[in-house]
Amino acid sequence: MSAEKQLITAEDVYRMTSVEDPRISPDGRWIAFVQVTTDKMDNGYKRNIWLVSTEGGSPFQLTRSGKDSQPRWSPDGKWLAFTSGRDEKPQIYLMPITAPGGEPRAFTSLPNGANNPAWSPDSTRIAFLAGMNAEAREREAKNIEDPKPQDKLEGKHRKERKDLEETKRWDPRIVERIPYRTGTAFLSDNFTQVYVAPVAEGLPKEEAKPRRLTDVNADHNPPQWSPDGQYILTARMSDPATDEPWRWSVLFRIRVEDGTHEQLTENDYSSFAPSVSPDGQWIAFGRLPREQLSERYNRLALMPLGGGDIRDISLPLDRNVLDFKWSPDSQGVLFNVGSWGHVELYRASLNAEIEPLITREMDVDAFDVHPEAGIAFTASTEADPGELYWQGSSIDEPAQMTTVNQKFLESVTVQPFHEIRWKSPSGVEIQGWYVLPVGYEHGKQYPLALNIHGGPHVMWGSTFKSMWHEWQFHAARGYIAFFCNPRGSDGYGEAFQMSLHGAWGPVAMDDIMAGVDTIIAKGFVDTERLAITGGSYGGFMTTWITSHTNRFITAAALRGVYNMLSFSGTTDIVSFTSNEMGVEPWEDAAFLWENSPLAHAHKIKTPMLLLHSENDFRVPISEGEQMYTYIRRTGGTVKLIRFPREGHDMTRTGEPEHRISSLTHIINWFDTYCYPPKAQQKQE
Repeated sequence: MSAEKQLITAEDVYRMTSVEDPRISPDGRWIAFVQVTTDKMDNGYKRNIWLVSTEGGSPFQLTRSGKDSQPRWSPDGKWLAFTSGRDEKPQIYLMPITAPGGEPRAFTSLPNGANNPAWSPDSTRIAFLAGMNAEAREREAKNIEDPKPQDKLEGKHRKERKDLEETKRWDPRIVERIPYRTGTAFLSDNFTQVYVAPVAEGLPKEEAKPRRLTDVNADHNPPQWSPDGQYILTARMSDPATDEPWRWSVLFRIRVEDGTHEQLTENDYSSFAPSVSPDGQWIAFGRLPREQLSERYNRLALMPLGGGDIRDISLPLDRNVLDFKWSPDSQGVLFNVGSWGHVELYRASLNAEIEPLITREMDVDAFDVHPEAGIAFTASTEADPGELYWQGSSIDEPAQMTTVNQKFLESVTVQPFHEIRWKSPSGVEIQGWYVLPVGYEHGKQYPLALNIHGGPHVMWGSTFKSMWHEWQFHAARGYIAFFCNPRGSDGYGEAFQMSLHGAWGPVAMDDIMAGVDTIIAKGFVDTERLAITGGSYGGFMTTWITSHTNRFITAAALRGVYNMLSFSGTTDIVSFTSNEMGVEPWEDAAFLWENSPLAHAHKIKTPMLLLHSENDFRVPISEGEQMYTYIRRTGGTVKLIRFPREGHDMTRTGEPEHRISSLTHIINWFDTYCYPPKAQQKQE
């Protein structure tokens, strides 16, 4: 290890930066993107919009509120619209690009905010989403407005009164739908509607006022214009009275002139994210078969703009479509997919002929396409957790356009990743990776930290950015970080992903433990110091494995599903259990119980650390409470750590202090058993 280099620490959360949502200017000269930094003082994150030339050079900062996102160029290149939370509620702002760096003007001022701006093809209008409940929509339709306050004091008091009335409106909270809470909050009745407003200033009040095109108690997908400006495409649940809207999502075409709606797809598939081809002939969209929906792959589908036969054009690749954008010539669609540990970019023709575009060892995340200039995309690699890249039409290899993590990476020791593959007892090939400890010496043995991903239909790889820091941190603390993609993971074909059906625990355990044996066979793992950890489904597997083997000396389970019966009635994805296990709780409770780690918790003798967030509405904290109680009552060693205010994504997007606390608690728990005084002497 170089003397100038430092070990990666948990506190390096504060030093890492990410980039998001690249957008190419119409003339192909600029890329707008969002840069995300961690704010230690405020224990949060700042998002600002930056610009960089496609010819290279240093990026420069365009906005500075720390609450800016969703940059969208006007087709004529004169404006950049974006969403900003600088004035309490998020609103849409416009920045003149002829004089970048000037003060942006507020484009919307809706009571519940606005987001997802979409420019009309002629740059004269913007469609967007804004939340509004039925009563407010009725008042809006009748042009009923509150009188303007006489002064700031009256405005302040009026706002306080409205806030109080809104609080009382939900006390008590009446629940009449599923889900009624998600993320870290209860859902309101302010369903997102589609609006259109003119960009020009100085118009008469009635002409300048945003015009709402929808009036349904359902959330709408971000609006997409047809090239002729006559239609807006969106998606929403077909029947607003139905539960779980993502299961019943269908496409709609809205005539902008009069708001006439036309449903384009049926309920045999869940359809979403429509996008019209540049020539106005086709709609590309994502769709999922409703049967066993949670286990299936997203399909990239095509249909004529006016409706008609639907064709899935991504099926020959047998991969799960993540995001997609039209090729500028309207002859194909670009899309990214996970495949064998990396996220790659492909192009599918209208006839479903598929060609690779970017298949380097990286994760291609968000991307944008320009008709002549090239492709802008954000990506992570084994050596860097995230930067902006430019694949120009005249260059063979992507050029790195940002160096947001360069200073951090130059100051720390980054360990290389090593890929391994093995056959599970079923004969299926499984892929995994390991990272050796900093200062690794040949001939010595080290503790193993096995990491198990969530989902269960997720794909990890050496370029997976949200875990990069944690794996490097484990290596810095003297562990061999090991992870893999057992059956059920994304990236290896739909049949591979669906092979967990009805058997979450035993199928994946066979694959994972075969991987543990494979890495032990290399000779550098101390078999008496095996640690295991995972979150969500990874928490399920951590407790499942430790209840079926005593090979691990220590364990940490985060936000895990432990009781399939209670989980199915408390999560915000209530049909997930029946999709995955093939039965409803009232059909075969005994089967679900036997396939729950909680049913076997009395056998867990591995010291167990449980971490759970108090506002986790995906996997409610009652799951962690039950596991803690069962292990403790049956004589096991267990500790429960509760994180207030946080939801299911705490370790990825939660308060920085909580993310650091989580990493620190886990590694200290591991050290207690893997590096006690005797083990330290053994290493010496």
